[in-house]
Amino acid sequence: MTLQRRFTFWLIALAAVILFLWVFSPILLPFVAGMALAYLLDPVADRLETIGMSRMWATLTIMVLFVLVFVLVLVLLLPVLGNQLASLIEAMPDYVAQLHGLFSEHFGESIRQLSGLGASEIKSSLGNLMSQGAGWLANLMKSIWSGGQALLSLVALFVVTPVVAFYLLLDWDRMMAKIDGWLPREHRDLIHRLIDEIDSAVAGFVRGQVSVCLILGSFYAIGLAVLGLKFGLLIGLGAGLISFIPYVGATTGLVLSLGVALVQFWPNWHMIAAVLAVFSIGQFLEGNILQPKLVGNRVGLHPVWLMFALFAFGYLFGFVGMLVAVPVSAAIGVLARFALEQYLTSPLYYGAPAAAGTTKGAEDEE
Repeated sequence: MTLQRRFTFWLIALAAVILFLWVFSPILLPFVAGMALAYLLDPVADRLETIGMSRMWATLTIMVLFVLVFVLVLVLLLPVLGNQLASLIEAMPDYVAQLHGLFSEHFGESIRQLSGLGASEIKSSLGNLMSQGAGWLANLMKSIWSGGQALLSLVALFVVTPVVAFYLLLDWDRMMAKIDGWLPREHRDLIHRLIDEIDSAVAGFVRGQVSVCLILGSFYAIGLAVLGLKFGLLIGLGAGLISFIPYVGATTGLVLSLGVALVQFWPNWHMIAAVLAVFSIGQFLEGNILQPKLVGNRVGLHPVWLMFALFAFGYLFGFVGMLVAVPVSAAIGVLARFALEQYLTSPLYYGAPAAAGTTKGAEDEE
């Protein structure tokens, strides 16, 4: 009966959290972003405290520096990125039409021989495929923009998030101590162990992945800009920043870059190959250097499960869901592994207690 009550309690708590996220997701973005920022910067505040700073001065120093860097980046990059985004959305139909013409002219005969379709059917299929792809991309960009506006205005986001992060960072240790005082004494050590595993997985993945995204975004943006690719800065930074979704960032950036490069540089294959080389080098760096060194396997989640979690939470709760997908997935992974450990040592796995004892004795004799 006690086990049933515990299960019922945690089931109700889980349902309450899901209901809370679903109901308040339109206004949660600045608060979730502030919590994530405080979580990421807490080790920095702890380090400053060890060198003699008070928690107040450490928090003030961190937030002032963060806001200055953020404003500087915003002032320097936002106008350029905004103009490139508007130009890309406006030029998308023309790019699709030109790509359609290039594929029909140079590859139409090969596709016709392989598929057995007529020229008009191939032209129609290519046109539909590219139009659907361009429409999906344009709708994605617009939904991200309009979704962000629906969640909260940008001004409110930029104002509320630093304030939330400041107060949470200032009171982080006190909050953790208060929550620790609420834990049931009987299971306190076990809960501490599970929380430490979750914290290690989330912190290692998030901090490492943020570094990977920033490095990749900078590399792609600089590489494409040096090649003179139109919208290179926007595509490169965008591909890097969404690299936290396995394979999606690089694939999206590569498809966009090659599409723009074909229209811009055709028939100069050297420049098109150079654009391809930028993403090939970026993938090599990510897979062989950045991911192993900065992230490793700390989150303990398979990439397929991680992608599913990101898309599922994003679909259910919007951008806020994508922010909480990784920590929630990591927590579920830790708890699932713990449950599996308990199952593998339980009578449910071995069978009846007598049978379990007999099996254990036979193993000892061997």
